[in-house]
Amino acid sequence: MRVVVQNDKNRSIRGLRIRGGIAVLAVAAIASGCSQATGSKARPAPGQQPLLAPPARALDFYATKLRASAAARAAAAKRWGLAKVPLTPPAPPAKKPRITTRKGFEVDGHAERGLPPVFTTVPTERKIVFLTIDDGAEKDPAFLRMMTELKIPYTAFLSDYLVKEDYAYFKRMQDQGVGLNNHTLQHPFMRGLSYARQKREICGMQDVIEKRYGKRPVLFRPPFGSYDANTLRAAQACGITHAPLWNEEVFVDRWEYREWDRDIHPGDIVLSHFRGKEHWKGTMPDMIRRFLDKITAKGYAVARLEDYL
Repeated sequence: MRVVVQNDKNRSIRGLRIRGGIAVLAVAAIASGCSQATGSKARPAPGQQPLLAPPARALDFYATKLRASAAARAAAAKRWGLAKVPLTPPAPPAKKPRITTRKGFEVDGHAERGLPPVFTTVPTERKIVFLTIDDGAEKDPAFLRMMTELKIPYTAFLSDYLVKEDYAYFKRMQDQGVGLNNHTLQHPFMRGLSYARQKREICGMQDVIEKRYGKRPVLFRPPFGSYDANTLRAAQACGITHAPLWNEEVFVDRWEYREWDRDIHPGDIVLSHFRGKEHWKGTMPDMIRRFLDKITAKGYAVARLEDYL
Protein backbone atom coordinates (compact mmCIF):
# COMPACT_ATOMS: atom_id res chain seq x y z
CA MET A 1 0.00 0.00 0.00
CA ARG A 2 1.30 3.36 -1.09
CA VAL A 3 1.80 5.97 1.54
CA VAL A 4 0.32 9.42 0.84
CA VAL A 5 2.86 12.14 1.35
CA GLN A 6 2.48 15.91 1.72
CA ASN A 7 3.09 16.60 -1.97
CA ASP A 8 0.34 14.22 -2.96
CA LYS A 9 -2.02 16.02 -0.62
CA ASN A 10 -1.17 19.35 -2.14
CA ARG A 11 -1.74 18.06 -5.63
CA SER A 12 -5.11 16.67 -4.59
CA ILE A 13 -6.15 19.95 -3.09
CA ARG A 14 -5.09 21.85 -6.24
CA GLY A 15 -7.03 19.40 -8.40
CA LEU A 16 -10.16 19.90 -6.33
CA ARG A 17 -9.78 23.67 -6.63
CA ILE A 18 -9.37 23.53 -10.43
CA ARG A 19 -12.35 21.24 -10.82
CA GLY A 20 -14.34 23.49 -8.57
CA GLY A 21 -13.39 26.53 -10.65
CA ILE A 22 -14.43 24.80 -13.85
CA ALA A 23 -17.73 23.90 -12.29
CA VAL A 24 -18.32 27.51 -11.28
CA LEU A 25 -17.57 28.69 -14.83
CA ALA A 26 -19.91 26.11 -16.27
CA VAL A 27 -22.70 27.22 -13.95
CA ALA A 28 -22.07 30.84 -14.95
CA ALA A 29 -22.21 29.94 -18.62
CA ILE A 30 -25.49 28.08 -18.11
CA ALA A 31 -26.88 30.99 -16.15
CA SER A 32 -25.84 33.36 -18.94
CA GLY A 33 -27.57 31.20 -21.51
CA CYS A 34 -30.70 31.09 -19.38
CA SER A 35 -30.72 34.85 -18.99
CA GLN A 36 -30.47 35.32 -22.79
CA ALA A 37 -33.31 32.88 -23.27
CA THR A 38 -35.44 34.94 -20.94
CA GLY A 39 -34.82 38.14 -22.92
CA SER A 40 -31.80 39.77 -21.29
CA LYS A 41 -29.40 40.07 -24.26
CA ALA A 42 -25.72 40.83 -24.02
CA ARG A 43 -24.51 43.95 -25.85
CA PRO A 44 -22.87 43.12 -29.20
CA ALA A 45 -19.20 43.77 -29.73
CA PRO A 46 -18.24 47.09 -31.35
CA GLY A 47 -18.84 47.03 -35.10
CA GLN A 48 -21.35 44.17 -34.77
CA GLN A 49 -24.42 46.19 -33.86
CA PRO A 50 -27.48 45.25 -35.95
CA LEU A 51 -28.32 47.46 -38.98
CA LEU A 52 -31.14 49.97 -38.76
CA ALA A 53 -34.56 48.79 -39.83
CA PRO A 54 -35.25 49.23 -43.58
CA PRO A 55 -37.46 52.36 -43.26
CA ALA A 56 -34.83 54.06 -41.09
CA ARG A 57 -32.08 53.15 -43.55
CA ALA A 58 -34.15 54.53 -46.43
CA LEU A 59 -34.75 57.83 -44.61
CA ASP A 60 -31.08 58.10 -43.70
CA PHE A 61 -30.09 57.47 -47.34
CA TYR A 62 -32.60 60.06 -48.58
CA ALA A 63 -31.35 62.68 -46.12
CA THR A 64 -27.76 62.00 -47.14
CA LYS A 65 -28.70 62.34 -50.81
CA LEU A 66 -30.48 65.65 -50.17
CA ARG A 67 -27.48 67.04 -48.30
CA ALA A 68 -25.15 66.01 -51.12
CA SER A 69 -27.44 67.56 -53.73
CA ALA A 70 -27.69 70.83 -51.79
CA ALA A 71 -23.92 70.96 -51.35
CA ALA A 72 -23.37 70.36 -55.07
CA ARG A 73 -25.87 73.09 -55.97
CA ALA A 74 -24.20 75.55 -53.57
CA ALA A 75 -20.81 74.78 -55.10
CA ALA A 76 -22.24 75.26 -58.61
CA ALA A 77 -23.82 78.59 -57.63
CA LYS A 78 -20.44 79.82 -56.39
CA ARG A 79 -18.66 78.49 -59.48
CA TRP A 80 -21.05 80.33 -61.82
CA GLY A 81 -20.88 83.59 -59.87
CA LEU A 82 -24.44 83.72 -58.50
CA ALA A 83 -25.23 85.99 -55.59
CA LYS A 84 -27.22 83.23 -53.84
CA VAL A 85 -28.06 79.57 -54.33
CA PRO A 86 -31.22 79.29 -56.49
CA LEU A 87 -34.32 78.18 -54.63
CA THR A 88 -35.72 74.70 -55.24
CA PRO A 89 -39.23 74.68 -56.75
CA PRO A 90 -42.08 72.81 -55.03
CA ALA A 91 -43.28 69.50 -56.42
CA PRO A 92 -45.66 69.85 -59.39
CA PRO A 93 -49.33 70.05 -58.40
CA ALA A 94 -51.32 66.82 -58.31
CA LYS A 95 -54.09 68.64 -60.16
CA LYS A 96 -52.91 70.94 -62.93
CA PRO A 97 -54.41 74.44 -63.08
CA ARG A 98 -56.98 75.31 -65.71
CA ILE A 99 -55.34 77.35 -68.46
CA THR A 100 -57.44 79.92 -70.30
CA THR A 101 -56.68 82.65 -72.82
CA ARG A 102 -55.67 85.94 -71.27
CA LYS A 103 -58.35 88.59 -71.59
CA GLY A 104 -57.72 90.72 -74.66
CA PHE A 105 -55.61 88.01 -76.34
CA GLU A 106 -58.56 86.16 -77.88
CA VAL A 107 -59.24 85.83 -81.60
CA ASP A 108 -62.70 85.64 -83.21
CA GLY A 109 -64.38 82.37 -82.31
CA HIS A 110 -61.63 81.45 -79.88
CA ALA A 111 -63.80 79.77 -77.26
CA GLU A 112 -66.38 78.38 -79.69
CA ARG A 113 -63.72 76.63 -81.75
CA GLY A 114 -61.79 75.41 -78.71
CA LEU A 115 -58.57 76.96 -80.03
CA PRO A 116 -55.33 76.65 -78.01
CA PRO A 117 -55.25 79.14 -75.11
CA VAL A 118 -52.87 82.08 -75.39
CA PHE A 119 -51.53 83.06 -71.95
CA THR A 120 -48.67 84.86 -70.25
CA THR A 121 -49.02 83.51 -66.70
CA VAL A 122 -49.95 80.15 -65.20
CA PRO A 123 -52.60 80.40 -62.45
CA THR A 124 -50.82 79.62 -59.18
CA GLU A 125 -50.16 81.18 -55.79
CA ARG A 126 -46.74 79.56 -55.55
CA LYS A 127 -43.70 81.82 -55.84
CA ILE A 128 -42.48 80.27 -59.07
CA VAL A 129 -41.71 81.51 -62.57
CA PHE A 130 -41.14 79.62 -65.82
CA LEU A 131 -38.08 80.24 -68.01
CA THR A 132 -38.58 79.84 -71.76
CA ILE A 133 -35.88 80.36 -74.40
CA ASP A 134 -36.59 80.93 -78.10
CA ASP A 135 -35.22 80.19 -81.57
CA GLY A 136 -31.83 78.40 -81.27
CA ALA A 137 -29.30 80.84 -82.77
CA GLU A 138 -26.61 80.52 -80.06
CA LYS A 139 -25.32 77.06 -79.16
CA ASP A 140 -23.12 77.73 -76.15
CA PRO A 141 -21.77 74.59 -74.38
CA ALA A 142 -21.17 76.65 -71.22
CA PHE A 143 -24.90 77.36 -71.04
CA LEU A 144 -25.70 73.64 -71.07
CA ARG A 145 -23.14 72.97 -68.33
CA MET A 146 -24.44 75.83 -66.20
CA MET A 147 -28.08 74.75 -66.39
CA THR A 148 -27.20 71.10 -65.74
CA GLU A 149 -24.98 71.84 -62.75
CA LEU A 150 -27.50 74.26 -61.22
CA LYS A 151 -30.45 71.96 -62.08
CA ILE A 152 -32.52 74.85 -63.49
CA PRO A 153 -35.54 73.74 -65.58
CA TYR A 154 -36.45 75.61 -68.76
CA THR A 155 -38.46 75.16 -71.94
CA ALA A 156 -37.10 75.70 -75.46
CA PHE A 157 -39.06 76.91 -78.50
CA LEU A 158 -37.09 76.11 -81.65
CA SER A 159 -37.02 77.29 -85.27
CA ASP A 160 -35.54 74.87 -87.79
CA TYR A 161 -33.61 77.40 -89.88
CA LEU A 162 -31.39 77.97 -86.81
CA VAL A 163 -31.52 74.57 -85.12
CA LYS A 164 -30.45 72.63 -88.22
CA GLU A 165 -26.92 74.01 -87.88
CA ASP A 166 -26.43 71.67 -84.92
CA TYR A 167 -29.31 69.31 -84.10
CA ALA A 168 -27.03 67.43 -81.68
CA TYR A 169 -26.71 70.45 -79.38
CA PHE A 170 -30.44 70.41 -78.71
CA LYS A 171 -30.44 66.62 -78.35
CA ARG A 172 -28.02 67.05 -75.44
CA MET A 173 -30.46 69.58 -74.03
CA GLN A 174 -33.35 67.14 -74.42
CA ASP A 175 -31.31 64.42 -72.67
CA GLN A 176 -31.20 66.71 -69.61
CA GLY A 177 -35.01 66.81 -69.48
CA VAL A 178 -35.63 70.04 -71.42
CA GLY A 179 -38.82 70.18 -73.49
CA LEU A 180 -38.22 71.05 -77.15
CA ASN A 181 -41.21 72.87 -78.62
CA ASN A 182 -42.44 74.56 -81.80
CA HIS A 183 -41.41 78.05 -82.95
CA THR A 184 -42.00 77.47 -86.71
CA LEU A 185 -39.64 76.49 -89.51
CA GLN A 186 -38.51 79.96 -90.67
CA HIS A 187 -39.63 82.32 -87.88
CA PRO A 188 -41.98 84.51 -89.97
CA PHE A 189 -44.33 87.20 -88.74
CA MET A 190 -47.43 84.99 -88.73
CA ARG A 191 -50.34 87.40 -88.51
CA GLY A 192 -51.81 88.03 -91.95
CA LEU A 193 -50.26 84.98 -93.62
CA SER A 194 -52.60 82.52 -95.32
CA TYR A 195 -53.86 79.55 -93.37
CA ALA A 196 -51.99 77.18 -95.71
CA ARG A 197 -48.66 79.01 -95.21
CA GLN A 198 -49.06 79.11 -91.45
CA LYS A 199 -49.93 75.42 -91.35
CA ARG A 200 -46.79 74.58 -93.35
CA GLU A 201 -44.68 76.56 -90.89
CA ILE A 202 -46.17 74.90 -87.81
CA CYS A 203 -46.77 71.34 -89.03
CA GLY A 204 -43.42 71.36 -90.81
CA MET A 205 -41.66 72.13 -87.52
CA GLN A 206 -43.69 69.42 -85.81
CA ASP A 207 -42.29 66.96 -88.36
CA VAL A 208 -38.72 68.14 -87.80
CA ILE A 209 -38.93 67.82 -84.02
CA GLU A 210 -40.50 64.38 -84.27
CA LYS A 211 -37.85 63.17 -86.73
CA ARG A 212 -34.88 64.58 -84.82
CA TYR A 213 -36.06 64.23 -81.22
CA GLY A 214 -38.70 61.49 -81.31
CA LYS A 215 -41.78 63.36 -80.12
CA ARG A 216 -44.28 65.86 -81.55
CA PRO A 217 -44.61 68.77 -79.12
CA VAL A 218 -47.92 70.22 -77.91
CA LEU A 219 -46.62 73.73 -77.14
CA PHE A 220 -46.25 76.43 -79.80
CA ARG A 221 -45.06 80.01 -79.51
CA PRO A 222 -45.70 82.28 -82.50
CA PRO A 223 -42.61 84.28 -83.52
CA PHE A 224 -42.64 87.85 -82.18
CA GLY A 225 -45.82 86.92 -80.28
CA SER A 226 -47.72 87.63 -83.51
CA TYR A 227 -50.79 85.51 -84.36
CA ASP A 228 -54.33 85.58 -85.67
CA ALA A 229 -57.21 83.14 -85.95
CA ASN A 230 -55.47 81.28 -88.80
CA THR A 231 -52.38 80.81 -86.60
CA LEU A 232 -54.31 79.13 -83.83
CA ARG A 233 -56.45 77.09 -86.23
CA ALA A 234 -53.31 75.82 -87.94
CA ALA A 235 -51.63 75.11 -84.61
CA GLN A 236 -54.63 73.12 -83.45
CA ALA A 237 -54.65 71.12 -86.72
CA CYS A 238 -50.96 70.29 -86.14
CA GLY A 239 -51.59 68.89 -82.65
CA ILE A 240 -50.83 71.97 -80.54
CA THR A 241 -52.76 72.31 -77.26
CA HIS A 242 -51.24 75.50 -75.73
CA ALA A 243 -49.73 78.74 -77.06
CA PRO A 244 -47.75 80.34 -74.20
CA LEU A 245 -46.46 83.88 -74.63
CA TRP A 246 -44.62 85.72 -71.82
CA ASN A 247 -44.98 88.34 -69.12
CA GLU A 248 -41.31 89.40 -68.83
CA GLU A 249 -38.25 89.20 -71.06
CA VAL A 250 -34.70 88.99 -69.73
CA PHE A 251 -31.54 90.06 -71.58
CA VAL A 252 -27.90 90.18 -70.55
CA ASP A 253 -28.17 93.80 -69.42
CA ARG A 254 -31.84 94.38 -68.55
CA TRP A 255 -35.37 93.10 -67.96
CA GLU A 256 -38.48 94.19 -69.87
CA TYR A 257 -42.02 93.89 -68.50
CA ARG A 258 -45.53 93.54 -69.87
CA GLU A 259 -47.25 94.76 -66.68
CA TRP A 260 -47.39 98.34 -65.48
CA ASP A 261 -45.81 97.52 -62.10
CA ARG A 262 -42.60 96.30 -63.78
CA ASP A 263 -42.33 93.32 -61.46
CA ILE A 264 -42.56 89.53 -61.51
CA HIS A 265 -45.58 87.62 -60.19
CA PRO A 266 -46.40 84.02 -59.22
CA GLY A 267 -46.69 81.87 -62.32
CA ASP A 268 -45.17 84.37 -64.76
CA ILE A 269 -43.64 83.07 -67.97
CA VAL A 270 -40.25 84.68 -68.67
CA LEU A 271 -38.86 84.87 -72.21
CA SER A 272 -35.24 84.92 -73.32
CA HIS A 273 -33.37 83.91 -76.48
CA PHE A 274 -30.46 81.76 -77.55
CA ARG A 275 -28.05 84.66 -78.05
CA GLY A 276 -24.38 85.35 -77.43
CA LYS A 277 -21.82 88.13 -77.79
CA GLU A 278 -22.63 88.50 -81.47
CA HIS A 279 -26.03 89.94 -80.49
CA TRP A 280 -25.67 90.80 -76.78
CA LYS A 281 -23.16 92.49 -74.52
CA GLY A 282 -22.42 89.15 -72.93
CA THR A 283 -23.07 85.41 -73.01
CA MET A 284 -26.02 83.15 -72.22
CA PRO A 285 -24.53 82.34 -68.79
CA ASP A 286 -24.42 86.11 -68.18
CA MET A 287 -28.14 86.28 -69.00
CA ILE A 288 -28.94 83.34 -66.71
CA ARG A 289 -26.95 84.98 -63.91
CA ARG A 290 -29.02 88.16 -64.21
CA PHE A 291 -32.23 86.14 -64.34
CA LEU A 292 -31.46 83.93 -61.32
CA ASP A 293 -30.05 86.70 -59.14
CA LYS A 294 -33.26 88.72 -59.52
CA ILE A 295 -35.82 85.98 -58.95
CA THR A 296 -33.86 84.41 -56.08
CA ALA A 297 -33.58 87.76 -54.31
CA LYS A 298 -37.36 88.08 -54.58
CA GLY A 299 -37.95 84.60 -53.15
CA TYR A 300 -38.92 82.87 -56.41
CA ALA A 301 -37.89 79.47 -57.76
CA VAL A 302 -37.86 78.27 -61.38
CA ALA A 303 -40.37 75.53 -62.21
CA ARG A 304 -40.86 73.47 -65.36
CA LEU A 305 -43.66 74.85 -67.54
CA GLU A 306 -44.76 71.46 -68.90
CA ASP A 307 -45.44 70.23 -65.35
CA TYR A 308 -48.25 72.78 -65.00
CA LEU A 309 -49.96 72.37 -68.38
